[in-house]
Amino acid sequence: MVEPGDLILTPAPAYPIHPYSFILAGGDVRSIPVQKDADFFEAMENEFKAAWPRPKILLINFPHNPTTTCTDAAFFQKVVDFAKENNIIVLHDFAYADLTFDGYQPPSFLQVPGAKDVGVEFFSLTKSYSMAGWRVGFCCGNREIVEALTTIKSYLDYGMFQPIQIASIIALRGPQDCVKEIAKVYENRRNVLIQGLRNAGWEIEPPKATMFVWAEIPDQFKHMDSLEFSKYLIKEAGVAVSPGIGFGSAGEGCVRFALVENEQRIRQATKGIKKAINK
Repeated sequence: MVEPGDLILTPAPAYPIHPYSFILAGGDVRSIPVQKDADFFEAMENEFKAAWPRPKILLINFPHNPTTTCTDAAFFQKVVDFAKENNIIVLHDFAYADLTFDGYQPPSFLQVPGAKDVGVEFFSLTKSYSMAGWRVGFCCGNREIVEALTTIKSYLDYGMFQPIQIASIIALRGPQDCVKEIAKVYENRRNVLIQGLRNAGWEIEPPKATMFVWAEIPDQFKHMDSLEFSKYLIKEAGVAVSPGIGFGSAGEGCVRFALVENEQRIRQATKGIKKAINK
């Protein structure tokens, strides 16, 4: 699908595999900023018009990793209309479809009329069913794109361990109460982390989805880059965060918290952070 010299549009900052999968295939990646006060669609449209040759693929990821940015169905409708008009393929990574909070329900790209004409959507059981490491997911949407993926996969692997396949079928066909329970666990962890950071004087907008919190480096530490600040938190607070630069240059100035520890451990972490940033 991707040949050397093809242009691809991806969000920035980004989960590293999003741009680098295309780079490894010889593609040329152009980044679209994901920012609080910026219109992603408008930025994407402008980048597309300014690029030559025209981009072949648009990769999007909402709810977004790492910034936790969310969107609505109206956004996807604009994407579909744009893709049809400009003959561009859309790939949507919907890994955080179920890890949502405060009543927010993220739309699927495929629920928009015409979406299957232009693209596909990827889903992972890793998050919704706590199957991290099992590497189970699926792709659905446009027939030709799915067939192309099937062809590539046929040369790379033959199929996963059968008990994992069976467990995945049971997870998808069985009661979905566990999915809501898992999301609630992450929501509670989010609340504890946000409150603890606020107590430390670090104001952060609570995310509506994902298992992460994206935080701008506090004002008194803006002289540090994200890697330097992350090292500072390890040394002074005993807390590990992901430096924003790890998600590309657009992530500089921020760090990402992962909600992977229990509430007690998160409270301990925020106490350490409070001491570290208020010295």
